Amino acid sequence: MESDLNKEYYKNERKADWRDKLRKEIKSKDRTLIPKIHMIEEDPLVRNKSHIEVNKGLTLELALQESRRCLDCVTPTCVDGCPVGTNIPKFIKYIEAGDILGAAKVLKENNSLPAICGRVCPQEVQCEAQCLYVKKLNGEGSAIGHLERFVADYDRENGTISIPTIAESNGIKIAVIGSGPAGLTVAGELAKLGYDVTVFEALHNLGGVLNYGIPEFRLPKTIVDFEINSIRQMGVKFITDFIVGKTATIDDLKEEGFVAFFIASGAGLPNFMNIPGENFSGIQSANEFLTRVNLMGGADDRFDTPVHAGKNVVIIGGGNTAMDSVRTAKRLGADKAMIIYRRSQEEMPARAEEIKHAVEEGIEFVTLTTPIEYFADEYGHVNKMRVQKMGLGEPDESGRRRPMPIDGSEYDIEVDSVIIAVGVSSNPIIQKSMPELEVTKWNTIKVDDNMMTSIPGLFAGGDIVRGGATVILAMGDGRKAAGGIHAYAQKLVAVE
Repeated sequence: MESDLNKEYYKNERKADWRDKLRKEIKSKDRTLIPKIHMIEEDPLVRNKSHIEVNKGLTLELALQESRRCLDCVTPTCVDGCPVGTNIPKFIKYIEAGDILGAAKVLKENNSLPAICGRVCPQEVQCEAQCLYVKKLNGEGSAIGHLERFVADYDRENGTISIPTIAESNGIKIAVIGSGPAGLTVAGELAKLGYDVTVFEALHNLGGVLNYGIPEFRLPKTIVDFEINSIRQMGVKFITDFIVGKTATIDDLKEEGFVAFFIASGAGLPNFMNIPGENFSGIQSANEFLTRVNLMGGADDRFDTPVHAGKNVVIIGGGNTAMDSVRTAKRLGADKAMIIYRRSQEEMPARAEEIKHAVEEGIEFVTLTTPIEYFADEYGHVNKMRVQKMGLGEPDESGRRRPMPIDGSEYDIEVDSVIIAVGVSSNPIIQKSMPELEVTKWNTIKVDDNMMTSIPGLFAGGDIVRGGATVILAMGDGRKAAGGIHAYAQKLVAVE
């Protein structure tokens, strides 16, 4: 819940003359009668053969219409649902007033990656789920994500980059390990405060999971590059092909003058199911498949990157990564692209929008089913898989009903490609280079309320702490860690 101070802040901000004038122009009752806008989408029969972006964004007219639905609540519960604390009513009111660049500045006060969040953040279970329309009026929440994307795209397409106010340089060097959403966020937040921030990235391209894990049709790489360039213009430095723990240790970086560190190395270690035949050729992790396509040009004929997509493709899993994989396989020419998931479709952890888009694009869903064995041809390439039907038992620790195998329900499916998307584990390189670092039984890094690890001055956030999670939760960690790092660094300066 918000503190009383924050509630008072929002209440006072709401009293601004221009916002009060907007509220009086349309009564709240009339605002509730305005129909919610829905995203313009590319035709499914066109997009499933192409990597063009599925969601086409809003026009200015549609954005203005949706902005008028916002009730500008005295206590904006939508903000409670935002992991980075975006001042949602304020940026929406700027849209209603026709000041789109003003809205962009508000967004970037708390969010370094608005064009990305507007595309991939699960607003429907976060800020939009906390909207008064949903909580009290039994209606559809404000289209906060669509409006966020519109504002960020307008900012970019009009040749401007809204750079937040940057404090005078304090000369204090901070190292960020990993350029995914958590790392980019903490870098941007610390740059605002005047720190000398360097981001170290192990791969040759920046962006982490934003670049290698999310397909072009959901998050174009030009958008990721633009957002990173915005952070670069805030003074943040980036070094690629640099593996902290291998290329240099944290102790080495301390000798170069870095006083605090943020580990955001992600959860790039794929999980497998350890069932017979899983090592046959043609069976791969979703991480490998998506990285080859997204980061190594596997979907581009001009590149020599080998990508085995297959004609009869099965993806194991029901999360967003599974949806990304199966929809990518379809675009690479699969005649049959199928999801196999051990629970029902209603219990899939993937976003409802991603499931909807997959269904529209001709993806086949086989639920309440799990693989139990793979078979191969004489060359060792997978050609068949045996699956077993499942029933649902009592709820497990996730709150979903536990899948239970049904004896005698096994049957075979012909396949020539299998992609495993059943979760990921944390990247272990830094933990192995620092045995004194406290980790959990899942090898994720333990942190306190300020995101500091068991080693003073060493902070961590994102998937390396949470395991596989969402972009916006990683960004929330980054914002929180920036506050912790700032407090830590200022104590050091005071002692000196």
